[in-house]
Amino acid sequence: MINAKQVTKKFGSTRAVDGVSFELGASESLALWGSNGAGKTTLIRCLLGIFPFSGQANIGEHDVQRHGKLARAMVGYVPQELAFHDDARLERSIQFFAKLRGMRVSDASRVLDMVDLSGHESKRVRDLSGGMKQRLALAIALIADPPIIVLDEPTSNLDASGRQEVVETLHRLRETGKTLLFASHRPDEVHTLASRVLVLEKGKLIKDVTPAQLWPTHHSLQTIRLHTTSENDDHAANVLREAGHTVNLNGHGLCVSVPNNRKGEPMTLLAQASIGVRDFEILENIQPSESNEPNAHPDVALNAHKQSSGKQS
Repeated sequence: MINAKQVTKKFGSTRAVDGVSFELGASESLALWGSNGAGKTTLIRCLLGIFPFSGQANIGEHDVQRHGKLARAMVGYVPQELAFHDDARLERSIQFFAKLRGMRVSDASRVLDMVDLSGHESKRVRDLSGGMKQRLALAIALIADPPIIVLDEPTSNLDASGRQEVVETLHRLRETGKTLLFASHRPDEVHTLASRVLVLEKGKLIKDVTPAQLWPTHHSLQTIRLHTTSENDDHAANVLREAGHTVNLNGHGLCVSVPNNRKGEPMTLLAQASIGVRDFEILENIQPSESNEPNAHPDVALNAHKQSSGKQS
């Protein structure tokens, strides 16, 4: 469905995407994983033909740079930042986008049912919850019934309830045979939805693995956000990566997913490298042995128990 060869995108002298190659087959689900600035969003925009780039990318049989309109017709895209008219009612919003795509208004009702928004047609967009707005964006992406759904951090601005709603909807779409490509910084989403993970770092493809290979444990995983005393989080991240941990730098500390019986290991490693930890947060639990199954239903215990190893800063 998607074939990328040596995709490279420069901004000045900076290579935001640096020679990335991969293939994504029909009905597969591929997660893009990496720190902020790793190149996930830029890669997505290259694949959609939004950014010019060197290399080659095909969606189906269509070259993205030569036949962008035909390539994009196969894709439903949900961006990270949503833009709706707050005063519009949900039904009018979906009908507006259906007309833009040249689809019948009846198709709008069909996709609302697919994302569990039937019955909310009269609500104004401003009155929708975050999860409902994200599902509305997904409904718009599905209007033309594309075989591929591309999402950029689909749950990044949602609370636990909203995340659960969106992940469950995407899980159902995957079961219908949709091909998914999504960027995420949440291991629970990756475990639940992805069959493969592309790990990006500074624009380069570092690994192409399964979720089980990225987090090889039969214990439940605990994601911990560490706030260090180091001025250079990259150095702290490298210390943990060299010890075999998967680290996500998201601009608000270091997120590390570790087995539940080894929660203290990252802090011990940082202490040995003379890097102090001033605070940490326990974000969520994941059950890899369950969520690695291709058709596993998302049953993630999402919580945000704030823990402190010292004074709040």
